[in-house]
Amino acid sequence: MILNLDKKLIADYESPSQKTRVLTETWVGNQIFCPNCGHLKIDKYPNNKPVADFYCSICREGYELKSKQNAIGSKIVDGAYKTMMERLESSENPNLFLLSYDITNFEVIDFLVVPKHFFVPEIIEKRKPLSPTARRAEWVGCNISLQNLPLSGKIFFVRNHNVEPKERVLSQWQKTLFLRDEKEISAKGWLLDIMRCVDKLGKREFILNEMYRFESELSLLHPENKHIKDKIRQQLQILRDKGYLDFISKGFYRLA
Repeated sequence: MILNLDKKLIADYESPSQKTRVLTETWVGNQIFCPNCGHLKIDKYPNNKPVADFYCSICREGYELKSKQNAIGSKIVDGAYKTMMERLESSENPNLFLLSYDITNFEVIDFLVVPKHFFVPEIIEKRKPLSPTARRAEWVGCNISLQNLPLSGKIFFVRNHNVEPKERVLSQWQKTLFLRDEKEISAKGWLLDIMRCVDKLGKREFILNEMYRFESELSLLHPENKHIKDKIRQQLQILRDKGYLDFISKGFYRLA
């Protein structure tokens, strides 16, 4: 994989946003394979297609691209809040490509994909409405909060200038596809919360009592549930059955 952006492409452009679009979209179209099926090339949709920017001609997965200079950060600015919340209920919601680049050296720093099955209301932040005097008065935008994602929801192709093996990208993608089977957003939210708690432990093997430490945190996230420990056990069993966790012995788990 070549990490250099082709600066010759922007010789005839004046707008910084146009330059960024041409540089990054061309790079993605030339270098990125489909993480879902492994097809060597993804195709670009015609300009101005709602939502998605790229798609795979083999498996038909769609991808939206967001690019940023330097570090990607913990939040991604997105469009209208109402539209985003509606998209969460749709099968047409695309996966999200995130690209950070060094414009001085015209080089990609990081490139990752957030699979669409990780998009739940908890990662969408509502921004303040625009002022009454703004051109789009009272319009409400949103941010995508990456810090609320489990680590498995951020699949890197390129991390800090280093290219990840294709086999690793494909296996990480396959590992969480079971989340697409969960159509109820609240149930999926519970699974993602437990996955984040496992991440916070910072180790591959853990015991059930360590997960009970998150009882207070999970109670705040799910105040309607009065049996948090029971729910933790239930969600761990689901993750075990889906192959995300291995069951070693009673109360003893390992990340698969």
